[in-house]
Amino acid sequence: MRVALFTREFPPDVYGGAGVHVEYLADRLSRRCDLSVLCFGQDRPGATAAQPDPTLGGANAALQALSTDLRLCAAAAGCELAHSHTWYANLAGHLAKLLYGAPHVVTSHSLEPRRPWKAEQLGGGYALSSWAERTAIEAADAVIAVSAAMRADILDCYPALASERVTVIHNGIDTDLYKPDRATGVVESLGMDPARPSVVFVGRITRQKGLEHLLAAARHFDPQAQLILLAGAPDTPEIAAQTEDAVAALARLRDGVVWVREMLPKQDVIQVLTHATVFCCPSVYEPMGIVNLEAMACETAVVATATGGIPEVVADGETGLLVPIEQDEPGGPPKDPEAFALRMAETVNSLVGDPARAASLGQAGRARAVELFSWDAIAERTMGLYRQVLQAGGRSQIA
Repeated sequence: MRVALFTREFPPDVYGGAGVHVEYLADRLSRRCDLSVLCFGQDRPGATAAQPDPTLGGANAALQALSTDLRLCAAAAGCELAHSHTWYANLAGHLAKLLYGAPHVVTSHSLEPRRPWKAEQLGGGYALSSWAERTAIEAADAVIAVSAAMRADILDCYPALASERVTVIHNGIDTDLYKPDRATGVVESLGMDPARPSVVFVGRITRQKGLEHLLAAARHFDPQAQLILLAGAPDTPEIAAQTEDAVAALARLRDGVVWVREMLPKQDVIQVLTHATVFCCPSVYEPMGIVNLEAMACETAVVATATGGIPEVVADGETGLLVPIEQDEPGGPPKDPEAFALRMAETVNSLVGDPARAASLGQAGRARAVELFSWDAIAERTMGLYRQVLQAGGRSQIA
């Protein structure tokens, strides 16, 4: 089976959950089929890459991405099945379906209609990204949702899509890699005191990840707790400046605020997660949230927003604690940001003040990650879907 896997991110250029998913899924799929990975950027081991049309150097970023899709599609000649991840690469998969007659499978990690803040980043390109996603999903032979909540969102956003075409295959975690690292060299070099309780955030600086709400909540954290932010890749200069101001204001109120802006090697992140008392995920939109699995695999208790697919990962009261959120629309900001921040702070403080309970939740979290979220099982389910689609001969129109 010759499979073309289209993606924006592939190692070493991985900055989000979709990229992590592709990295591990591609590794397992390559052992099971003839897999070609086609990604953005420069050619690299394990992948063929493409860049935007050079004549579009000053064009909108979304238009540049779509021009890259044309080149990726051209490089996929001879594929028997196309599999695309995120709107950045969805058009490449859709075009491969049309050009080569290859059934197209879409893995939906997030949805543009649930990310209205992307207009802040892309301007009019948000209409292009939304069009590319809709076109690919509605014409896909199969759509993989990374959680049951994501499946419901897909069917809500795209009612023209027949429900039987949408299958849930969760994200996974490599628990041989993500496991507790009790050494302290990395955390001490970053300025994190392993003797103090700590609250850790790992993620991009984007409205989706809710960092602004965590910074508001941190004003009410136990004074003994450190706040460790592994946060970079801001969506826009505006959100970068807002985050700068918020972190500086917080640091004037309390000590123990450590902000690491560069992307750290995985093993360094693992050590930071291991030494966290609490991992905090304040996202306002999260189809699943691989980073919560990564923290759980490191035996760290999770405090996370009860949104999207997070409750399918974090068992409330067993592997972590969930914080409810009220929103006017899915993916939007909390109705009452101050109340949300206070609830987040109270929940975090309940574990900072009870380290034995935090440790117990963390141990249960690792057990859950090992039992339910292995990449080999996810690859087998994906291969099963490929076979099903190929045996059905693909579908050229919405059922």
